[in-house]
Amino acid sequence: MLERNTSEREIREPRSVPGEIKDFVRYLSVERNLSQQTIRAYARDLHDFTDFLSREPGRSIGTVDHLTIRGFLGELYSNGLSKRSVARKLATLRSFFKYLTRSGLIDSNPASAVRTPKLERKIPHFLTTEEIDRLLEAPCGDTLLALRDRAILETLYSTGVRVNELVGLNLRDLDLGGATIRVGGKGDRERLAPLGRFAVEAIEAYLRVRKEARIGEDNQWVFVNRTGGRLTDRSVRRLLDKYLATAGLSGKTSPHTLRHSFATHMLDNGADLRSVQELLGHKNLSTTQIYTHVTAERLKEAYASAHPRA
Repeated sequence: MLERNTSEREIREPRSVPGEIKDFVRYLSVERNLSQQTIRAYARDLHDFTDFLSREPGRSIGTVDHLTIRGFLGELYSNGLSKRSVARKLATLRSFFKYLTRSGLIDSNPASAVRTPKLERKIPHFLTTEEIDRLLEAPCGDTLLALRDRAILETLYSTGVRVNELVGLNLRDLDLGGATIRVGGKGDRERLAPLGRFAVEAIEAYLRVRKEARIGEDNQWVFVNRTGGRLTDRSVRRLLDKYLATAGLSGKTSPHTLRHSFATHMLDNGADLRSVQELLGHKNLSTTQIYTHVTAERLKEAYASAHPRA
């Protein structure tokens, strides 16, 4: 039950914590239009917090203050969670209590008084242009699966799309004549992504053979598995691992590495930060700015190796 000063206010019906979470999740879906993956992450974080509260008899959301939240975060650290994971859970609590405050269910947001852990910005792993060439040339042959895999790798690097965006592409999202694809993005924010010539040719070759083989005729997914069903994120991870081994490249590379490589190479070759932000579908420019650190590090390395008095 959410505790409030009822001396001069209308008394509300008691509501369970899970009910509040359900209302918040509905708000995230309907009003904020966030992706299901993001909503599930919010829900997991909130259930972790309510589990923490349930261990103290009589504890309710209405009694939570900044010390309670600090205790929760301290327990997370004790359990070995990273600063990044703790910061994400704190961000979830801030959003949740902000929602409850706006809804008039509590008087103030107790999470706003808790400082976010200071995070070190990790430089994202990326492939060089030479490594990208080796990877993209790894799928050999003219079989349906080889053509599909080549089209997948070309599309990931050509557009910088996320893997879930790639596997979610429908045939109607393709405009191969105009060399663009329509991408759903996080929170269903649509954007157009340009396709390079090599990606267009790879997709056309794949779709031509797929049509001849009559695979996946009953659905509209662009990339399908052996039986014609929708390809999964995990399947893309597996095929990337296969071609990384073929090309003799680092096993720490993930599908997201192609997105990092796309952004890094764009900036290296003169693209402005705002354009790269739009192409990646980042809501905030600060998210894109991590790639300027990559290019800055590379410039320092080039300077150190080439300048006589470096």
